Amino acid sequence: MERATTLIDLPAGPVEYRLEERGPRVVLMLHGGHMRAGLPLGEEVFADAGCTVLAVSRPGYGRTPLATGAIPDQFAAVIGDLCRRLGIDSLSAVVGQSAGGPTAVTVAAFLPDLVERVILESAVGLLPWPDRRTRVGASIVFHPGAEPVTWALLHTLMHRAPGLGLKMLLHDLTRRPINELLAALTTAQRAALLELFGRMRSGAGFVNDIRTMTAPRHLDTLAAYAARLRQPTLVIAARDDGAVPYAHAETLARTIPGARLITSAAPSHMIWLGDDYPAITAAITAFLAG
Repeated sequence: MERATTLIDLPAGPVEYRLEERGPRVVLMLHGGHMRAGLPLGEEVFADAGCTVLAVSRPGYGRTPLATGAIPDQFAAVIGDLCRRLGIDSLSAVVGQSAGGPTAVTVAAFLPDLVERVILESAVGLLPWPDRRTRVGASIVFHPGAEPVTWALLHTLMHRAPGLGLKMLLHDLTRRPINELLAALTTAQRAALLELFGRMRSGAGFVNDIRTMTAPRHLDTLAAYAARLRQPTLVIAARDDGAVPYAHAETLARTIPGARLITSAAPSHMIWLGDDYPAITAAITAFLAG
């Protein structure tokens, strides 16, 4: 599942990216927590539409160091520099998944002449995130000094006791009873989740995400950016998302002028596994063509 990436040295610092060229339309993918450029998620809809995909490891993840741009404002300028170096003068869409949502909003606000559209999927928005219990626990087990051991144990669990591993990692991604969620997974979905969870790492990125998204000053700045967006924006979220409350999507849709909110029927944070995802992919495809 993991794909090859490239490391480029920019004035702000190194950036890891993956560029899969298909056609003239380019979509920028900004991953969520524990993800990096080499791990594709939810990209099939863009590939099927013939779009070139540019996936970037946000600071602290993969081979992009935190020093390259610890806050979305700093990294937005880096994205602009990266696109110039790659000869990309237009992004058909910037896609922010989960904790990548704030960076997507910021990039669109900073680079209005580059970004044509915004797609936010299960995205962290304009509210403090995560809750205090999750923040305290994650700050310990996913601290840069501890996360290698945490993920080594989780990866071993995924291999030796996959049912238990899925139960542990999906528990906080849903508002539904965990056994109900597990029973509804198809064989293909279970395999895809085991593959994905078996390759995740947090680096220094996840703790930095938490630190940023609980800072009132940052939230105020992000809200100002969202209010000034002029690009067509699609917000997609599930009411049963246990990781990023649906209120984040509602607030984003209210704040971003003209934004359209699509409510997914997915039983968890993973909208890509919902029964209605074919209809959502059709909406995304139409949105890109618009």
